[in-house]
Amino acid sequence: MSELVSPTTTEAGAESPDAYARSERTAPTRSADRAAYDHETVHSILDTGYVCHLGFVRDGAPVVLPTLYGRVGNRLYLHGSTGSRPLRMAGGTDPGLAVCVTVTHVDGLVLARSAFHHSINYRSVVIHGTAHQVTDPEEKTAALDALVDHVLPGRAADSRPGNAKELAATAVIRLDLTEVSAKMRTGGPNDEPEDLSLPHWSGVVPVTPVYGAPIPSDDLAPGIAVPAYLQNL
Repeated sequence: MSELVSPTTTEAGAESPDAYARSERTAPTRSADRAAYDHETVHSILDTGYVCHLGFVRDGAPVVLPTLYGRVGNRLYLHGSTGSRPLRMAGGTDPGLAVCVTVTHVDGLVLARSAFHHSINYRSVVIHGTAHQVTDPEEKTAALDALVDHVLPGRAADSRPGNAKELAATAVIRLDLTEVSAKMRTGGPNDEPEDLSLPHWSGVVPVTPVYGAPIPSDDLAPGIAVPAYLQNL
């Protein structure tokens, strides 16, 4: 049976200060007992991912774009070209851009004896809120460093920072982690009792990311060794 994760609460049943408050948009309508709202669970899922999906409405139609992100405390930062439509929509004198951001990890393929009960083991986070363009130079620089280090910790200090031209061409948006929840599934298949005797293999195929050996660029200068943060992957 799948492990069930409950939201963090105080003894009185109120939301813990270490958990995000539940809302109508973050409370799942199905398998609600797999949801979690505590900071530790939410942050761990965000911090082990690279790509999020940014959803918003453009010209009355939904749009979802994959993009990199970085977390700093209770804020999520995303970046793109200053000509990017969603980034422009989140800036200027506008009140910000209403968005929904999701991050998902697939941890296993769950194979049941029946087609109906096939599933996946996963960890996911859904964030609702209003994104705003970052205009403060110091916050923007810190956010861009966080984006680089989120993918590979230590890389920001081991690369040339953006120059004035590059920074001018780059926009960053900020989304506060306020209305957010995690949801996950673990464990094996949930077969019907009458299916247990069927002659079909049942179980879980684990899915894990694997890093290969670093491949140097063709024009890398001789004598530049593979940095420790790559060797430690």
